[in-house]
Amino acid sequence: MSTHSPSNADGAPVVIPAGTSYSSSDITFYQGKESGRTLQEAIAEADLVVSTPHAGDAVPEELVEFLAPEFTHRLQFDYSDRTTAPVCRAWAEQDPRIVYVENPHPRLLRDPNRARPEDLGAQLREAFVRVREAGTWNKVDLGGVDTIRPVTFSFYPLLKVPGSDAELDRMVAAFEEVAERGLGVYESTRDSLRDAVVEAASARAAASGTPGHVFTLSFHDTMNHTTTRDGAVNVERAEADRLPDVVSLSNRGDQEGEPRGSEVITMDPEMLRILAECHRLGFNVGDPAAVALNKPYLGSQEIIASGALFRELTDSTFRKRAGASHVALGAVQAEFLREYLLGPDATAALQQPGTGWPEEDTAWTAQLAHSCKISWDEFRSYLAARPE
Repeated sequence: MSTHSPSNADGAPVVIPAGTSYSSSDITFYQGKESGRTLQEAIAEADLVVSTPHAGDAVPEELVEFLAPEFTHRLQFDYSDRTTAPVCRAWAEQDPRIVYVENPHPRLLRDPNRARPEDLGAQLREAFVRVREAGTWNKVDLGGVDTIRPVTFSFYPLLKVPGSDAELDRMVAAFEEVAERGLGVYESTRDSLRDAVVEAASARAAASGTPGHVFTLSFHDTMNHTTTRDGAVNVERAEADRLPDVVSLSNRGDQEGEPRGSEVITMDPEMLRILAECHRLGFNVGDPAAVALNKPYLGSQEIIASGALFRELTDSTFRKRAGASHVALGAVQAEFLREYLLGPDATAALQQPGTGWPEEDTAWTAQLAHSCKISWDEFRSYLAARPE
């Protein structure tokens, strides 16, 4: 089953047929999957679990009635991390040491890179209150209540404002019911793959007596431009909100990867700095500033959750088992500049008014995937050579 929707030239939103359900197999990718290599074989070799929480773009048909009428195909794809899935799928085909899991549902359903609230309805109700108070198209602060956003980051309407509490309750119920057929599968698959890869790495280290490592990578993209009402993605973000020319790698720390005050980081600072150097090499950048740390984003729920688990494992019997003390663990978020992942032609097309989305440059996608592999291969070489 395909989990990534095609471009829709007429500008209408792309939908997932009603009743569609995804399995873990549908959304999990690794080298050799189509030629007989099993997932268990991939896990036995893997040291990196890659996830794309915002890769999904098509809207489940059951939720179309809740969409704002202004919601076009371009806005739909702009509100996803549209370029991440093709790059990560191509990377998984090239690299036998990664396992990749892809969210098939769009973030408007519920953002898996946010902590899930105990009461989703109450949070969404507060989000709609803020949107009403700000007024249509106006900037609104949704901090702390953006697990489901009624508007895009350019403050375009995403969801119709419900006319009553009963309407909102019906919306929340529909969102939660549909989510279990895709988003929920993504979350459980992501976590089980992470746990399985950690266990396999521990077993390898115990058997070989040599150090091992496991990392999780939450893979994202963001444009340095936002949309206008005619669909042109050409409004430059404020300087403080702009990404570097290639990627920002985040561990919840400062711009050296070190802790910020009492904030808990998710990856060793020196390792993060080395990983950044490896990306400068892998992506062949001339300006070191093209790869930055924790700028402008610190990383969100996916690395927070993995980091918490890894800290727990560090203090548990996991570390007391033979060989387990030699397994380094860490979680990092990669936020790539979408203009870079799109390439110049697609970026230029999006800077013009419109409702559609440019076709993928598959050759550029393959090159980006190769750069990801080179970057992480260099990082693996560093880890293998470092003294215990």
